Amino acid sequence: MNKDKRFEIFRRWHAENPHPKTELNFSSPFELLVAVTLSAQSTDKGVNKATDKLFEVANTPQAILDLGQDALREHIKTIGLFNNKAKNVYAACQILVEKHDGKVPENRADLEALPGVGRKTANVVLNTAFRQLTMAVDTHIFRLSNRTGIAKGKDVVEVEKGLLKHVPKDFLLDAHHWLILHGRYICVARKPRCAACNISDLCDFKEKNL
Repeated sequence: MNKDKRFEIFRRWHAENPHPKTELNFSSPFELLVAVTLSAQSTDKGVNKATDKLFEVANTPQAILDLGQDALREHIKTIGLFNNKAKNVYAACQILVEKHDGKVPENRADLEALPGVGRKTANVVLNTAFRQLTMAVDTHIFRLSNRTGIAKGKDVVEVEKGLLKHVPKDFLLDAHHWLILHGRYICVARKPRCAACNISDLCDFKEKNL
């Protein structure tokens, strides 16, 4: 795919949705960190249902520690893998309080040192909370990037690097959100909705459902 096609793809997404946002509910970098940590192998809707109530009673690292791990587990028990996630969130809160004055760090190394926080979660927090030029690649973005030809790669890191290199600079800051929304609702895994796609004429996918 050439740079003109890529530019037009993101130009169209921008025209359709100028200010894309995550579908996770949050009002602070810490709330986003918790929500993204909980979202692994879970839906944003399911996470929001749990965190909307959790954040009413505890939405800072110290408040989570005061709440206690058992109570935290009860708040998120509707989310998949909740036992391990509660353990990780609680442990991350301990580190945030002890080492970062209760604040979410704005750099990858410190974020990835937190329990339950990998490269993708760190990228989401850095981009969405702190507006840094990072690219979080989940299963939707990995599939979409390879299928369309925007940025092909054998693994998520290769796709991440390809997107950072090839996405037009004017659109890079919000590219993660456009990509994930398109992959989640249009370019779905089993039967992509090509007839409803506003970039189908630019996409390299050869088996379009038009």
